[in-house]
Amino acid sequence: MKTLLPLAILCSAISVPAFASGPANPPPYIYPAALVTGQIQGLTNWQGTYDTATGSGTSNGQMSLASSPSLSGSARKFVTTFTNSAGERYWTSFGADTASSHFVWDGWIYIANSNAGIANIELDMNQVMSNGQTVIYGFQCDGYSGTWDYTENSGTPQKPIDRWVHSQYSCNPRTWAVNTWHHVQVSYSRDDNGNVTYHGVWLDGVRHAMSVTVPSSFALGWGSVLLTNFQIDGLGASGAATVYLDKLTIYRW
Repeated sequence: MKTLLPLAILCSAISVPAFASGPANPPPYIYPAALVTGQIQGLTNWQGTYDTATGSGTSNGQMSLASSPSLSGSARKFVTTFTNSAGERYWTSFGADTASSHFVWDGWIYIANSNAGIANIELDMNQVMSNGQTVIYGFQCDGYSGTWDYTENSGTPQKPIDRWVHSQYSCNPRTWAVNTWHHVQVSYSRDDNGNVTYHGVWLDGVRHAMSVTVPSSFALGWGSVLLTNFQIDGLGASGAATVYLDKLTIYRW
């Protein structure tokens, strides 16, 4: 297992700023020797559950692998039904790594037929650090506020208050074109205390450089794990949404 370096030392060692000068929309920086976990959508241990934080409604989720539409030949299909704007959280674990401190979440999303029933699309990652605390890298396209949001712990790890923070950058899943693939990339890092810096988000190659740092460490008592969530929140009294996820890759170093 590699030694975890302080964030400032690591950035100095690789001598690459979060966003180098150059094109208006440079891609997210990925360390050349980064560890890569690809085709996460194809893992067999995906599960789903109603997210009680989305209110008093109900949700149900069904998953399957689909060859069409797909980019890789095997996309994961999520069919979510809901009442009272409830959300269904889907998740999978893809390893354990307490040392890595920089991540890029990179996936392709396809909304089938209609986006009218989608309030939010949430793309999270969780990591248990060497001190046993869990870092939550929470990120979503928020159709209520029309912004990209990120999470912070405004309490303490032992008495957490997990809340969403609206960024200044626009995002609403109901404005995404349907029946087409959208490329989403999110770059973030953490320090040894679980403070997370959200460097930026890319949608179809267009970059929003965020550069915000917030506390995001939680004493949840989890065992060592890397985990990603993909959540669909409904909109309205009742409805359904079909969304595909493909080529989900997470880079870490």
